[in-house]
Amino acid sequence: MTLNFKRIFGETKPVIGMVHIGALPGTPLFDPGFDLLGGARADLLALQEAGFDAVMFGNENDRPYEFDVDTASTATMAAIIGALKAEMTVPFGVNVLWDPMSSVALGAATGAAFVREIFTGAYASDMGAWTPDAGRAMRYRDRLGRSDMAMLYNISAEFAHSLDQRSLPDRARSAVFSSIPDAVLVSGQITGEAAAMSDLEAVKAVLPDMAVLANTGVKHDTVSDVLAVADGCIVGSSLKVDGDTWNPIDPDRARDFMVRVRKVRA
Repeated sequence: MTLNFKRIFGETKPVIGMVHIGALPGTPLFDPGFDLLGGARADLLALQEAGFDAVMFGNENDRPYEFDVDTASTATMAAIIGALKAEMTVPFGVNVLWDPMSSVALGAATGAAFVREIFTGAYASDMGAWTPDAGRAMRYRDRLGRSDMAMLYNISAEFAHSLDQRSLPDRARSAVFSSIPDAVLVSGQITGEAAAMSDLEAVKAVLPDMAVLANTGVKHDTVSDVLAVADGCIVGSSLKVDGDTWNPIDPDRARDFMVRVRKVRA
C-alpha cells in the first residue's frame, strides 16, 4: 500500500461513508428551498456517530452528469465542506462527478485527505466518450501543493462500458504501473449496485500490495464477504432511509453497518 494511504488509514481496512450533498445550484434538480448545509451536516454527524473511519462528500444528485462541472457546483461544495470542518472528527475525501480536475481542486482547497474519480481509461458512457487524463490531474494536485492528498482510482466506471479490451485485472495492473494511484476501486454498473465478487477477487489477486476497495453496492449482509477480500469499502446507498440513494442517512442503518464491520475486524 502507498505511503499516502497508510498515513490516512493505517493498517485498518477503512470503511468510508458517503455524504451525498443535494443537487447543487445550476443543476436541473436544484431545489432553492432545500437546506444543502443542514442535510450534509445531518449525514456527516450520523456517519461519525456510527463509527465510520472516514467520510466522502459527493455530488451524486447533480444529474445529468457532466465531465466539465460548473464552477458554481464546486464552489458550493467547498462552502459546505468549509462550514462543516470544525465538526469533522474523521478524515474526509471529495468527488466531483465526473470531473477529475474539479475534484482535485476541491480537495486541495478544502484540505481533503483523499480524492476519488475516474482518472484512467477510455469509455463509452451515458455522458458520451469518456477519456480522463491521470497525468494532468496528478500534476495539478502537485502544483496545488497537495502531493499528500491520496488519489483513489475507480477503474470500472459506472454508467459506462470500457473500450479497452483487456481484462479488468490487466487494466488495474496497468493503471498502477502507469498512473501511480494510492488505491484502486472496483465498482458495479451504477451507483448502489455491487461490484462482482469475482472482479474484486481477480483485481486483488494481481495487486496484492495495493489497496483495493469495493466502491459501490456494499450492503449489510455482504460487508463481511467484501472485507474478506477487499482492503476497505465505500458505502452510501445501503445506509440511507429505505436503502434509497436519494434519502438521508438512517442513523440506525449506519450504526448496524458498523456493528457488522467491527465483528469482521475482531
